[in-house]
Amino acid sequence: MSLTLPVTAATGACSTLRGRDLLSIRDLTRRELLALVALAADLKRQPARYQGLLSGKTLALIFEKPSLRTRVSFDVALHNLGGHALSLAPQEIGLGQREAIGDVGRTLDRMVDAIAARTFAHETVEALAQAASIPVINALSNVSHPCQALADYFTMREITGRLDGLHLAFVGDGNNVANSLICAAALVGVRMTMASPPGYEPRAEVLQWARRHASTPQDACRVTSSPEEAVDGADVVYTDTWISMGQEAEAEERRRAFAGYEVTDALLDRAAPDAIFMHCLPAHRGEEVAAEVIDSPRSVVFQQAENRVHTEKALLLALLGSEE
Repeated sequence: MSLTLPVTAATGACSTLRGRDLLSIRDLTRRELLALVALAADLKRQPARYQGLLSGKTLALIFEKPSLRTRVSFDVALHNLGGHALSLAPQEIGLGQREAIGDVGRTLDRMVDAIAARTFAHETVEALAQAASIPVINALSNVSHPCQALADYFTMREITGRLDGLHLAFVGDGNNVANSLICAAALVGVRMTMASPPGYEPRAEVLQWARRHASTPQDACRVTSSPEEAVDGADVVYTDTWISMGQEAEAEERRRAFAGYEVTDALLDRAAPDAIFMHCLPAHRGEEVAAEVIDSPRSVVFQQAENRVHTEKALLLALLGSEE
């Protein structure tokens, strides 16, 4: 079986990613991000064209946090491309406790072809990348979730037919998912509005980065405390849990702070008539989103979840594949 990528405009643009790390959306250029989205679309449309292209490749999956979509999508993606994913639970390696993070990275560097790590602290992913010469993928940290953003923008383009000029409204916490969506929006020309209660806005340095990299001032994320203002006329309405993993001690305080930020039918009705609803899951019906929204025809959350497989295939091919 040949390990040569089919030569297309997308794979050509993705060739600059070979052997690199992906710790943040900020590691990508506009051209690379759009190329990954285009490659994911081709992988979804004609998967047989790419079968076996990563035969013999092994990915180590490191999980400090529970995982459903991330674990399954990476495992299925690499299996479909001919490779093998190996899942490592916290008790098996004990990053920074049983063994130094650098030692884990240097050990895996000699045994596998890439690492995808889902960690509490972003610094852990950075330390793995510093120690290993093989590609390291951030599969979620407290700061960033680039793999989710890739799937999200692929889903938006798949459904609406465009990205440039699209209006995305995010209602909720300025968390890792929001950070990645903000940076990607600036790169691809999506107009993003973020509604968060005071004290829960996105990081200032994330907003500053987006302003520097947006092609026009309108493409930089605008932040408001009003969900209604954020959602007005939006093409896409997105929310996420108010209580991320590791924030359980703040649960009641956060529920009080986010009262009034639930995406309800009434709020979604302020968006464009053909607006879609997105959520990266897991969802908490009756908290950040009403059941009648997430379970409605306007919701694309399970198409969004499925697309993790296709964008992870694209990413693995870009990092590990070969091209004539």
